[in-house]
Amino acid sequence: MLTCTALIVAAGRGSRFGGPLPKQYALLAGHPVLRRTIAAFQAAPGIGHILVVIGPDDAPHYEAASAGLGLAAPILGGASRQQSVLNGLEALAIDPPDLVAVHDAARPFVRGADIEACLAAASAEGIDGAVLGIPLADTLKRVGDGNAVTETVPRQNLWRAQTPQVFRFAPLLAAHRAAASLGAVEVTALTDDAAVAERAGLKVVMVAGSEDNRKITTSDDLSAHHMETRTALGFDVHGFAPGNAVMLGGVAIPHGQALAGHSDADVALHALTDAVLGTIGAGDIGKHFPPSDPQWRGASSDRFLRHAVDLVTARGGRILHLDVTIVCEAPKVGPHRDAMVKSIARIAGVSADRVSVKATTTEGLGFTGRREGIAAQAIATVELPGS
Repeated sequence: MLTCTALIVAAGRGSRFGGPLPKQYALLAGHPVLRRTIAAFQAAPGIGHILVVIGPDDAPHYEAASAGLGLAAPILGGASRQQSVLNGLEALAIDPPDLVAVHDAARPFVRGADIEACLAAASAEGIDGAVLGIPLADTLKRVGDGNAVTETVPRQNLWRAQTPQVFRFAPLLAAHRAAASLGAVEVTALTDDAAVAERAGLKVVMVAGSEDNRKITTSDDLSAHHMETRTALGFDVHGFAPGNAVMLGGVAIPHGQALAGHSDADVALHALTDAVLGTIGAGDIGKHFPPSDPQWRGASSDRFLRHAVDLVTARGGRILHLDVTIVCEAPKVGPHRDAMVKSIARIAGVSADRVSVKATTTEGLGFTGRREGIAAQAIATVELPGS
């Protein structure tokens, strides 16, 4: 697997933002914007290290924003974004990663799944880089003197570029070094790292992102993205039936019986699905996947949890933590715990350290103690835009 370092560019001054602090250090729901951005990459699968490029006068702000996150010392930026990125790349060149993900500090809402998609695209054979972006949906007009419309610009094949922009490290470093030798006018025309890569003839592909991945530009953007934390509980039970394995957390565990249910009866994923749905007041699993509907007969329960997570994402939210406790006498969960954590993390699009799987018994009491079935209780914690 290719190694990747996230290079977070936080050296800008944000003149349009206003206020006493650069926007990357302003508070968003009680935490600096930069801290939220760093946290998004720390939670993203595939990101091995994080390096932040800061303004020469911002060391105290950076120390406060990154306290306790365990990051390497920051790199000082330059007079332009290109110079700041180049400074970061040169620092990484001492022990270069295979890939580098360049990201704007003022985009704290990037999704882990989108970061992972960019990494996968940039890792493909024959590809030098991948850029997160959104296909244009609005009609474009070219405007002349006096704001007179002079032309309607075809929007076919036009995208709005976002970050992260992920590249193979060595070609991007070479491209930035070459761009640094250009005149000031030419350098100004290179508005992002993809433009630098394109000038060098690198092959860059677009990866569909999300409208939620907005860049904070003005102070109004902070109030518009106030986030709140919610938690909800899920509970499910399935009895045993003839079979030779049970599905728990998306993992098939050999056993002398199976679990009875309309779908694959994965009691752990069902409890997690109800918990996630509960955080947004979206009812329960039966509302979205009625057992009376034949299309869900034998269905894999990862579809249910993924649907619930997608509903949270569609509201501009993200999963912070998933915790499930499985209650049974048998099978033994311990030997399969790591596989279940990885499975749930993959389904939910979060890092494994945001998933907890535990198991217990009822000391021989009740239906689980009599080995008649398995129960599961789950708690989901999510972050959502506040009202």
